[in-house]
Amino acid sequence: MQEQVDLNLGSEEIIGESPALNRVLALAKKVARSDTPVLIAGEPGSGKESVARAIHRVSSRRNESFVKVNCATTGAGLESELFGYEKGASNGAAHEKTGRLELANKGTLFLDEIAQFPLDLQPKLLRVLKRGEFERQGGARTSRVNVRLIASTRQDLKKWVAKNRFREDLYDQLKAAPIQVPPLRERREDILMLARYFVQKFARRMNKHIESIPPETMDALLNHHWPGNVRQLESFIERSVILTEGSTLRAPLSEL
Repeated sequence: MQEQVDLNLGSEEIIGESPALNRVLALAKKVARSDTPVLIAGEPGSGKESVARAIHRVSSRRNESFVKVNCATTGAGLESELFGYEKGASNGAAHEKTGRLELANKGTLFLDEIAQFPLDLQPKLLRVLKRGEFERQGGARTSRVNVRLIASTRQDLKKWVAKNRFREDLYDQLKAAPIQVPPLRERREDILMLARYFVQKFARRMNKHIESIPPETMDALLNHHWPGNVRQLESFIERSVILTEGSTLRAPLSEL
């Protein structure tokens, strides 16, 4: 359970002061007051999970579990991973398994990349949202949970509904409280603040003392398009700190 449930929410920081980011945070604070499902949309690496954690952190459920399920990587095992299974449900099921949905009871369930959620399992998820009940895989006993669902997506779910790749009734449940996270190129005012934060973060981790970022590096950071958004910037700064020997950051600007 300790491996599956993340209670260390204080380490997730949202850095920036741009108007675009402030609008997102103001909306996140509003939706946190209720238990309404939230759909967070945005490009990969833009910080959707950080916004989800921030909503949980200021909600009435903040002292309970925040459980994440990545719908894109769990694949065929998503049903057993999310809902759990009973002993004997399949050849390898020697013991019963508690799903992440039950681990999130009274807390928040974060479904990352909800567009990848299998179409045949969507009615089961919809039942959880409407009635708070489900059955484990291979079981007949109905279980009840009280969870707050936050989902994220990089896709336009409205288009997926039109193509019959996502259920409209489930989409209607999720879109009650939509939040659009802006890409980094639309909040350039935050780039240098993020860069300084990541420099200090990785310098502490690597036991280095870095005091400054050269002007040419700052210009390069500001002018880059950052298609991978905050995640790409973080990775670039980490490599830069690795390469730095003295107190001035040495960034591999040729990579940009």
